[in-house]
Amino acid sequence: MNNILQLKGQFQYNRAPRPGAVNLPSKGVINSDKLYSLIENLKEIKQYWSTQTVPFDPLISVYYKTVVAKSNRIRKLLSTNKPASASVVGAKFIGDEFNPKHVITHCVNVDTIDNSIALLKRCAEILESDYDGSMNHDKLKTLQKNGLRKTIKDISKTTFSQCLRDAFFVDRFGIENNPETIDGETLVTIYDIGYQDLISFMHDLGFTITSERILGNAMRLTPDEYKRLVNQYPYLVSMVVKDLNQIEIEQFPVESQKPATIADPTNEPTIGVIDTAFDNQVYFSSWVDTPESPYVLKPNEIEPQDKNHGTAISSLIVDGPRLNPTLDDGCGRFRVRHFGVAKASRFSSFAIMRSIRGIVRTNRDIKVWNISLGSPIGVSRNFVSPEAAILDELQSEFDDIVFIIAGTNKNRPDGSIKIGAPADSINSIVVNATTFDGSSASYSRKGPVLSFFKKPDICCVGGDSDKGMHVYTPTGDAWSSGTSFAAPWIARKMAYLMQVINLPREIAKALIIDSAAGWNFDDNPYMGYGRVPQHITNILGSSDDEIRFIITGTSEDYETYHYGIPVPINNGTHPYIARATMCYFPKCDRRQGVDYTSTEMDLHFGRINDKNQIQSLNKNPQGEQGAQLYEREARVLYRKWDNVKHIGEVLKKGNRARKSYNAGLWGIKIRTTERDDEKNGRGMNFGVVVTLKEINGVNRIDDFIHKCSLRGWIVNRVDVENRIDIYNAAEVDINFDD
Repeated sequence: MNNILQLKGQFQYNRAPRPGAVNLPSKGVINSDKLYSLIENLKEIKQYWSTQTVPFDPLISVYYKTVVAKSNRIRKLLSTNKPASASVVGAKFIGDEFNPKHVITHCVNVDTIDNSIALLKRCAEILESDYDGSMNHDKLKTLQKNGLRKTIKDISKTTFSQCLRDAFFVDRFGIENNPETIDGETLVTIYDIGYQDLISFMHDLGFTITSERILGNAMRLTPDEYKRLVNQYPYLVSMVVKDLNQIEIEQFPVESQKPATIADPTNEPTIGVIDTAFDNQVYFSSWVDTPESPYVLKPNEIEPQDKNHGTAISSLIVDGPRLNPTLDDGCGRFRVRHFGVAKASRFSSFAIMRSIRGIVRTNRDIKVWNISLGSPIGVSRNFVSPEAAILDELQSEFDDIVFIIAGTNKNRPDGSIKIGAPADSINSIVVNATTFDGSSASYSRKGPVLSFFKKPDICCVGGDSDKGMHVYTPTGDAWSSGTSFAAPWIARKMAYLMQVINLPREIAKALIIDSAAGWNFDDNPYMGYGRVPQHITNILGSSDDEIRFIITGTSEDYETYHYGIPVPINNGTHPYIARATMCYFPKCDRRQGVDYTSTEMDLHFGRINDKNQIQSLNKNPQGEQGAQLYEREARVLYRKWDNVKHIGEVLKKGNRARKSYNAGLWGIKIRTTERDDEKNGRGMNFGVVVTLKEINGVNRIDDFIHKCSLRGWIVNRVDVENRIDIYNAAEVDINFDD
């Protein structure tokens, strides 16, 4: 088996090219009737808001014809001295699953509405007087060259062209004022309409909200308060979910109470567990720390049944391989810092969110967190749950932590098949379960999240009705099944990769996902990228005919690239198939709805051709000159805006060697784009795992290392035994004599 190689080199950077002239799509046509229709929409909206006495600017929703790219959203309409994108306060999808359409909500003043009406009217007049009432691609291209007729002084050709382009992609303007009806306590997020203090703003609207009822941009409302809000200010409600969620209680049939022993812990890594309470009387309690904290349940709040689930989860993290010898992962044992935050049956989402944020921020030495709690209610199509948003925020705030989340269970025949909160966390690793023979578990629920993001990420054994997972509970040995018991096995692997092998979280996550996908990746909504190999050696190594290497870097500009990866040549060809997986942790904004992630990193990897261009493995045309691609296609085919990119070829009979250009170099290029002008992606870390498989079974890793060294790469072998020795030495306590 070959070691993984770590390549370190100097990336180059390029700025984004200047945009070309404004035009319509090749077969696009816009006529004056469409402009007049939009004028009527805006007049009706202006009239509506004139009847509302509110201390904020009007909210206007733009209904697009389809899922619209950032470059095709309105720029001139609804803009003033700032671009239209600056006034966006939310985004969602409407339409069926197979034909979604964007609805993007803006907050603008009345003057902006008036200016847009006037602009549309003037453009419609010019269309009718000079262009027979309509404009197409060719006519607009000629206009860009020749300009408007000289007698037109009140509008530039650029403004005129951009207004027409805006109107082409818009279906209509309207107001979103029909929020969901929910009984019971709710967690409500209102549109970010520029208030500085949510408490004061709600007070001005007649609501008394205290700081204890606010977390981020979400607030907890009573049923009466929510009813009053939707009756008086329905257009303010951006998102709403029921606050009180329910955990399905796993049954733990006790088979025996065999006495068990375990050695005391030494220098093993610690994994954080946020769950129900832990029983300190079990045999492995010396491995589990249950610190006092203002964020956990008080002893008088805990009943005996509240300890079952949390204790079982920690039993797998500490002693999973002894309890389940056939699942030995080679990672050894782990210590646990356990935080009991939930009851066994019902809990407050709001309370859980506050607890998680406080726990993580006060336990910064913990790098891997396991959360096996989840809601039976399926996630929304149009926004991430408050619980998931908190996890994503924390993983963006701290660049060295990762959450492992259970994919949630479908415990009843009528249960939701969509995964439940917090398994809609984009930055976390969401884990679904399989049976012991590798098939998807009967209780599995599926993604995607926000109609697009691939969740779950991966899966591993969680047991099923035919054979359960062996766990340990306060009453002894027990067998159960669920995604709850799949997640700890991934938490163990991530802690091993990050803390023992000392890999950054981006690479550790990419290794997990890449090893699950393998050479025959099957896009399965229940299994994510696939089943993760059980033993850690199958993640940290590769077969003798494979070259597997990792590259890390940061995005400093639009393009981050390196065109000097010397893949071995044989008889003028590259006898390889290849795959690559990239992971990064973007900043997220729940208030933006379906436009949740702030940064897109687009991965291109492949041979450098005679034109010094990358021939990407997946023929990705994004960003290439002259390429035209619809936003929906870019998301489906190339995972645009997803923070995991996996591209690769299928291993099959008849794989052929490919042509070698020039010096046989391959390249990697990452294009970074942003939702807004904040440039959240600058300085953001990424990790890429590349695997090359020699189709004739020849081991060429030494040749690859030699060629890389000649081209200035620093090449390190990821030697597991050596990394373990370094970890053990670093964890030794040294006492200095006086």
